[in-house]
Amino acid sequence: MLRLQHKRVASWAFGANRHSISRQFATTTSKPPTAVVLMNLGGPKDLNEVQPFLQNLFSDGDLIPIPFQQTAAKFLAKRRTPKIQEQYAAIGGGSPILSWTEKQGKMLEERLDKLSPQTAPHKSYIAFRYSSPLTPETLAEMKKDGVERAVAFSLYPQYSCSTTGSSLNELWKNLKVLDPENKIRWSVVDRWPTHSGLVEVFARHIEKALLEYPENERKDAVLLFSAHSLPMSVVNRGDPYPQEVAATVQRVMERLGFSNPYRLIWQSQVGPRAWLGPQTDQVLEGYAKLGKKNLLMIPIAFVSDHIETLFEVDVEYGHLAKEKGLTGFKRVESLNDDPVFIDAMADLVSKQLSSKRPVSTQLGLRCPLCTNEKCGQQKEFFAGQVLE
Repeated sequence: MLRLQHKRVASWAFGANRHSISRQFATTTSKPPTAVVLMNLGGPKDLNEVQPFLQNLFSDGDLIPIPFQQTAAKFLAKRRTPKIQEQYAAIGGGSPILSWTEKQGKMLEERLDKLSPQTAPHKSYIAFRYSSPLTPETLAEMKKDGVERAVAFSLYPQYSCSTTGSSLNELWKNLKVLDPENKIRWSVVDRWPTHSGLVEVFARHIEKALLEYPENERKDAVLLFSAHSLPMSVVNRGDPYPQEVAATVQRVMERLGFSNPYRLIWQSQVGPRAWLGPQTDQVLEGYAKLGKKNLLMIPIAFVSDHIETLFEVDVEYGHLAKEKGLTGFKRVESLNDDPVFIDAMADLVSKQLSSKRPVSTQLGLRCPLCTNEKCGQQKEFFAGQVLE
């Protein structure tokens, strides 16, 4: 049965006083906090924020390279706003991604203070790409707190130039203006597709969801690992995202002992260009024709609920599944505030803080057909950080 999990709406109030706490932070502690900057795409908190969110999204040339970017972004945002507002209205009037990220950050702080007392106190900050708190706001808050050491943590487990790359480009661009003297020393958790904690939490959520099927049908339920698609133009220039998503799927299935048949599929395609497939809606239709009825959706590239899980999967694909007679269509619970997930985050950050290497080996390597010079400059900046 389709589960819309409306309890997420009530959690939006979490962290309402975070900004006032932040303003007091520097005066209540003698040591500046070690910052963990949680990077993600963000989402509109209410329907009035939908158009600004869309305009920021369409203005990002790293994500959607289009001619006359700024002019086109305004036009596209205005045209699509009514439809997108309807989608957000269907899931409670806005995105819960901020409240989930705030909760993840608070839990992470507590774990890190115990796990890495030598770098305590730790404080989480949020740098969304398309909605508040945006990167400039976050950096201003960090400067008020006197931050000298920071870890940029990508909440995209699998790296893409369109997601993590775009967030790091934005961070680097604003650091040139807001911290020109490089007073903050940075390191980066830029990808973690096969981290044991990530694999474990996905596996546990899948095992829990499989228990909802009748025992005699359970082993035949098809596991559909769904991730946000990419235009083939991005894939063909050498973006590592498809390989890293597949690596996560492989490790999760190994952890499950290959208990069920499975496929990796792709969602959220827009526009007429060729995108990485197979597309999720076509997959559902195809398996319906093949007589399958038990399909378990696993959003393998998302770490918290937002529009692409709560509306696209639960509502749109849920309706399609019902139309096609897929009576066993379900979705696994998102990672959100699962303690196993928070432990994985804490492990990644603590290891990065104790490492002398500011970035992974992979981050320094540009796509073989990359034409974005700022991408190369950003990589050089973070790779060149001196950690003492």
